[in-house]
Amino acid sequence: MGRNLAHQFLNSQHRHILITITLIAALIALFASFSAAAESSPWLLRVGAHNVAPKSDNHSIVEVDDATMLTFNLTRFLNEHWAVELLAAAPFKHDIDLVSGGKVAETKHLPPTLSAQYHFNPGGKIRPYVGAGINVTLFFEEDTTGVLAASDLSLDTSVGAAAQLGMDFDITEKLFVNAEVRYIQIETKAKLDSTSLGDVEIDPWVFGVSLGLRL
Repeated sequence: MGRNLAHQFLNSQHRHILITITLIAALIALFASFSAAAESSPWLLRVGAHNVAPKSDNHSIVEVDDATMLTFNLTRFLNEHWAVELLAAAPFKHDIDLVSGGKVAETKHLPPTLSAQYHFNPGGKIRPYVGAGINVTLFFEEDTTGVLAASDLSLDTSVGAAAQLGMDFDITEKLFVNAEVRYIQIETKAKLDSTSLGDVEIDPWVFGVSLGLRL
């Protein structure tokens, strides 16, 4: 029994590590392919940090704390104003507390988000944009503690809409700083042992600052 549980845990670990490596490898491959492009290259790369701040009333029993992590995104312009962006990140780690107080669990998640964007001032030094798309949030390493230490917590994958408002500020012809805010619909079904806890509505506001590069 112990060996089977250990084997399942390792398989889960390997699966989520593989997802992260695949996303990073895709971004690196795209960067390598287009890093030697001319100044008119349609590609932008941003690396920074985002804070995921869940709404306060996640669930009647538990609430999810905020978390900050390294993020990176790649943007590909389709024409002067329209672009497509992929957001990825290192795994976020969130504490889960009882509404009445006290930590009872923690979880990690990966939040890949694909968005279509409209850029209002593509030739300027300050370039605002808006975007909308889809988010897939993959939860893993759900660990319980405190009064739930002997229980098994599981959280389902979430698929939801995402919206963003951002702005790029030029530093040089190639480098720029980015600030943005996003709203993401994240809702997961929680299960404790064999008992369903219903939906946990996380629905966070996400605030980010990044350093960008025209590839």
